[in-house]
Amino acid sequence: MKTYVVGGAVRDALLGLPVQDHDHVVVGATPEQMIAQGFTPVGKDFPVFLHPETHEEYALARTERKTAPGYKGFVFHADADVTLEQDLVRRDLTINAMARGDDGEIVDPFGGQRDLQARVFRHVSDAFAEDPVRILRVARFAARLPEFSVAPETNQLMRKMVDAGEVDALVPERVWQELSRGLMEARPSRMFDVLRDCGALARILPELNVLWGIPQPEQHHPEIDTGVHVMMVIDYAASQGCSLAIRCAALLHDLGKGTTPPEQWPKHYGHEGRSVQLVEQVCKRLKIPNDCRDLAVMTAREHGNIGRAFELRANTIVSLLERCDGFRKPERFVDMLRASECDSRGRTGYADAPFPQAAYLEAALRAAQSVNAGEVAKHHAGQPQRIAEAIHAARVEAVSQVVNASRNQSGSA
Repeated sequence: MKTYVVGGAVRDALLGLPVQDHDHVVVGATPEQMIAQGFTPVGKDFPVFLHPETHEEYALARTERKTAPGYKGFVFHADADVTLEQDLVRRDLTINAMARGDDGEIVDPFGGQRDLQARVFRHVSDAFAEDPVRILRVARFAARLPEFSVAPETNQLMRKMVDAGEVDALVPERVWQELSRGLMEARPSRMFDVLRDCGALARILPELNVLWGIPQPEQHHPEIDTGVHVMMVIDYAASQGCSLAIRCAALLHDLGKGTTPPEQWPKHYGHEGRSVQLVEQVCKRLKIPNDCRDLAVMTAREHGNIGRAFELRANTIVSLLERCDGFRKPERFVDMLRASECDSRGRTGYADAPFPQAAYLEAALRAAQSVNAGEVAKHHAGQPQRIAEAIHAARVEAVSQVVNASRNQSGSA
């Protein structure tokens, strides 16, 4: 019975990165032997055990056989006679198919260390093609290790998997799980580069895939290409350490530009409304959590208004706050301002440009919040039908002071 640390822990240690979790493979043991040593069985599909003290996972070395489409169609075989190399050959990438023994020696039968040095993602064997989740994982790894590239033969294999319909068998929850993890990495755009290159993005997120090649007005978008712009937006959001909900909103905010009739290019009149419909469609299909969905819908609908904030009248600003439920959920409104700021700065030459609209609208929100709605309601106790109108008017008056102060300041400047 021998135990090895495998996978990501070995890879990250060799890269000099922090090691988050340790996964272990046990060779030459039976489930009964593991239990006898105090390990707790937890695996449903194949034997996995928790260490009695560290609670880290220890899996018996196993082989697996593809029996049905998708990522669940496997039969696993774990036995004391399964070798470490037989276990490693079923793993996705060479850089994840290394093991470290108790003596510190690296077991690397498939050239993982070579590919780490070359900064290449390369599949271990043709078994890669049996699990479509691996396409998503490679893309997510690219977001985490953006200096790595996909080996041509691996990209070709992923293309074959897409053409064979394997990606279509993925369940929405798993797609979102991998996409959301990739969005939270250092450079999310690399994930979408990989998915586009192998054709998977067209199957998973066709609404996003169509944005590449669609032009925008060069005076506002020097990068011109809408797909390039969206990638710049999510990378900027990542550089600022934004939450998943903000990054999701940044990713989906411009989907409507993909449905603009070509004769209207490079302008995109009414794309905000079309974006809302497409965001709702994507979120429903991928079962994206409500907090991400709600912020993405709001950002898609309002990011144009946020950009034009200084042109809006006080009444329009209060209507914006009300429409966005800003009085009950002010934190979400501020998150939308952050997402809109990422949209503005995710343009060629604009990464360090000021975005005073955010502070301006936050000041407007605070002014509107200062209105005591209860007191206003008391003054109209005899006319309950006028209460909402009176509260709105009081908020407009409060916001007018912010608007006038801003205009006076800009006028004097």
